[in-house]
Amino acid sequence: MTIPALTIIGDRINPGFKATKTLVEAEDIQGIQDLAKRQVDEGAAILDVTIGSRGYQDEKFLTEIIQAIQSVVKVPLCFDYPKLEVQEVCLKAYDRNKAGGQAPLINSIAETRWEMVDLFKICPCKVILMASERMEDGAGVPNKKSSDVLLTAKRSAGILMREHGLKPEDIYIDVTVRTLISDTEGMVRMALDVIKLIGDDADLQGVHIVGGLTNIGNMLPPIDFDGKRLRQLMESAFLTVAAPLGFDTVMGTPWNNFQILPEENEVLQTFRAVIDLKGLDAMRRLRQLWAKKG
Repeated sequence: MTIPALTIIGDRINPGFKATKTLVEAEDIQGIQDLAKRQVDEGAAILDVTIGSRGYQDEKFLTEIIQAIQSVVKVPLCFDYPKLEVQEVCLKAYDRNKAGGQAPLINSIAETRWEMVDLFKICPCKVILMASERMEDGAGVPNKKSSDVLLTAKRSAGILMREHGLKPEDIYIDVTVRTLISDTEGMVRMALDVIKLIGDDADLQGVHIVGGLTNIGNMLPPIDFDGKRLRQLMESAFLTVAAPLGFDTVMGTPWNNFQILPEENEVLQTFRAVIDLKGLDAMRRLRQLWAKKG
């Protein structure tokens, strides 16, 4: 870890990863515990936890997983479910004393599922706040402009602080990092613009800014540059640009060696070029990066 003040939320306890899916399907509690310990050993300060669709159907197993994880690590957990009922199960299973007195993190609250604030009645929580969509005329609407994301974040964070007693540091605003190789609409560029807007906004000082870095390298070819995987270098390229703007929390894999890349790094140079392009131009410029490896 070479980026000061960067918090890592370990994302591997998620059946979206094939190895974790196998553990969940086999009910391999020891394997899940080992995965939790490895993430903490590699620098994760918080662990994101989901067992996927089974969490909606098997309250007993979800509770068992949470208790098993807390028996081997002492960091707070982040519960990754958009449904109030499932989050209730998670929060009731969570033992704050086993996390050094730290509150759990709800992933996530949004204007389109504001009923999640009822979870504060169970126990004090920190929250990941999704600002990628807003309520308009009684319906959810995706935010397509950075200014709309900022306004949604300010509105929601303001309510959480004024009406529910959260402090700025209890709020993690998710800027929604997209997959670079399929980003033909400039959404990664917009995420970076939003990070700067949040970081500069007086009403949002002290909040955290988070994004799922695993997304950005999805579908990139499994090739190396100077002995390092392209996918991991692309995660670091995003961080190199985003961290100075105020991005301080990664939802990602702790052993991916997040780092600030030197300006001469060819992956960083490609990233800077691609985020300012759209459509096929963006995809062509990205493919040029690994064409020389062919």
